[in-house]
Amino acid sequence: MDNILGFLFTVLFDIVYWVLPLVGTVLLGIIAWKVWVHYIQQDFISGIDFVMLEIIPPRDVLRSPKGMELFITNALYQFSYKGGMEEYWQGAVWFWFSLEIVSIDGQVHFYIRTPTRIKDLIETQMYAQYPQSQVKVVEDYTLAVPEISEESGWNLWGCEFKLLKPEAYSIKTYADYGLDKDPKEEFKVDPISPVIELFGSIGKGEQMWMQILITPSKKRYITPGSHFWQKPSKRYHDWVAQSEVEIRKRLEEFTRYHERPDGTFAKEIRSPDFLKNALEEAGLKMTKLGFDTGVRIAYVAKNEIFPHGTRNNNSRNIRLIFRQYENPFGNGFTRTNSTQGDQYSGLFTASKKTVELFKRRHLHLYREREFFHLSLRHLIFNKHTIIWPFSIWFKPYFHPETFVLNAEELATIWHFPGQILKVPTLERIESKEASPPPNLPT
Repeated sequence: MDNILGFLFTVLFDIVYWVLPLVGTVLLGIIAWKVWVHYIQQDFISGIDFVMLEIIPPRDVLRSPKGMELFITNALYQFSYKGGMEEYWQGAVWFWFSLEIVSIDGQVHFYIRTPTRIKDLIETQMYAQYPQSQVKVVEDYTLAVPEISEESGWNLWGCEFKLLKPEAYSIKTYADYGLDKDPKEEFKVDPISPVIELFGSIGKGEQMWMQILITPSKKRYITPGSHFWQKPSKRYHDWVAQSEVEIRKRLEEFTRYHERPDGTFAKEIRSPDFLKNALEEAGLKMTKLGFDTGVRIAYVAKNEIFPHGTRNNNSRNIRLIFRQYENPFGNGFTRTNSTQGDQYSGLFTASKKTVELFKRRHLHLYREREFFHLSLRHLIFNKHTIIWPFSIWFKPYFHPETFVLNAEELATIWHFPGQILKVPTLERIESKEASPPPNLPT
């Protein structure tokens, strides 16, 4: 018995003396590496200058949203291969952009927030698709709302959106509404029309904001059956490969195997008719460039105008602006991370002070256009790491949900409406000033 106890004590001593320090060293090394990468990325990002561009659409938008799809593909897909020196020493990251539709006192505007290095490319590609449009540099409209508090006189309701189903499945796009066939103007049914109409209907002292943040989709899915010692290229794959996995999984219940006379088996897939369209659209989605996407909205108004009871329903109306993109057999959007008192737990409603904290954070995230490169405190103290009931005391951040939309889907939710939409508060360019010919005598 003494020998057994002595052996167990020796093993325990070896574990404490040798194994735990080794494991602790490895864990500290991993933490230090992640902190370093985060630090150099934030340092790189702090050196990026951003500019806000307002895009004033032409009076006659004769092209289908396919033109906007080409613009998004050619101007905003800023993919590049980065070496180890760039990524892990300089902290280089891919550029990201914010496509925005905004209403200020009922005046509707289209904006693109971009790094200044891409400004000229955005202008040329926009004029290539919409020659009669106008692109100009403007101030950030969010700066007109200093903060959300009783003292500032402003109030806010906001939320983010995520997909209802795996991102392999497509939302209802402009092609589903027949806009890819360029129908006559009077026969067009444009899914963005309800958004512009709602934004143009608000009054003085009210604002509606919508931002769609995009960057080229990265490899971020762990391949089933992979191991941590394998190369990243073997362990991780992109959204296209993940979409194939989702489609195969969806077809499993409709797959049958029949034995042939020679002993081999033949595979037969008989998917129901209602599923064929969804699978076909999923296959088509993978043929176009994909963007990591985050969507955030906000309704901002003066305290005396902001909804109290049923006097004003605009904070409720803005929640439904993506309903027309929902495909019952495909995909759609659903709200998440809203500035409501039930976000930490459905059992108890947060206090008024906590809800005000939600609103201030939402305004900050919106103004900073944060989705892809969050602050360290946001990465550590969020709803994924601090769960209920501990969230009652620690007040963690909401964790933004990103997903993949392809260029066609993005062009569906952000494009210029045709002239059939008569919203007087949507500014349009009547004619474009012509520049002098380059061969004039000096």
